[in-house]
Amino acid sequence: MRRCPSLAVATLLLCAGCSTTSTKAAPEPSVDQGSVVKAAVAATSKGPARIDQTIEITGGGAGGTITVTGGIDFAGDKATLGVDFPQGGISHVDEVFAGKQAYVRGASGVDNDTWAVTPRDTAEAHYLLRAPLNDPKHVLRQISAMHHVSKEGDEEVTGARTVHYRGMLDHDTLTLRMAKETREKVNQTRGLLGSDLPAYADAWVDQQGRVVQTRMSMDLTAGRVTVTTTLSDLGKPIQVSVPPADDAVPATGFTGILTG
Repeated sequence: MRRCPSLAVATLLLCAGCSTTSTKAAPEPSVDQGSVVKAAVAATSKGPARIDQTIEITGGGAGGTITVTGGIDFAGDKATLGVDFPQGGISHVDEVFAGKQAYVRGASGVDNDTWAVTPRDTAEAHYLLRAPLNDPKHVLRQISAMHHVSKEGDEEVTGARTVHYRGMLDHDTLTLRMAKETREKVNQTRGLLGSDLPAYADAWVDQQGRVVQTRMSMDLTAGRVTVTTTLSDLGKPIQVSVPPADDAVPATGFTGILTG
């Protein structure tokens, strides 16, 4: 069985004694723009898109960048993703979502050429700001729930004119579908801080009212995590090859930094 290295990056934001750094608070909006972001998420969720995501982790004397690339059909409930972490003991994982099933190849405990299958809706996140099995639908769900949303201004993203919105993620949204052990550590840190952990969320909405980029970030004394997801080719069909059922072995879940 292959294992990821015991990186501080895997747990740097889960230490019980963390304290916040002096980050700038999100501006208090005169008008909450959350409804605009919700509408943009709903519009984006009607069709397919290309996914390019970077997960940047720094602190604790270690760091690294995970990338997730592929395509998803939000309405069709299917996706194909490649997850890469060059610094890890496991450097690549393949993932396919098809309806209620999630297929993973290359994860710890599974042979490189074998697909493992697990129910998509029971997969859990084991790290802060990570989606279960890197599911892009989970990211949009969290972005849709951001609160204290302010309009930051007009910006260009991958050549498109967009409006930038910024807000916060509350505790329930931050811990959505989080594994019990990780949730308990987050709860403990929250209790020590006396407030929700400082989880920021950003969304860039194009002129067609669709989300074309999101960012979630958290900066603590122990380190920083930033997850940036870019959506492109919106509306362009994607091709997903679902592994044959006879070739997939059942799995109860996955752990490891590549699978969230």
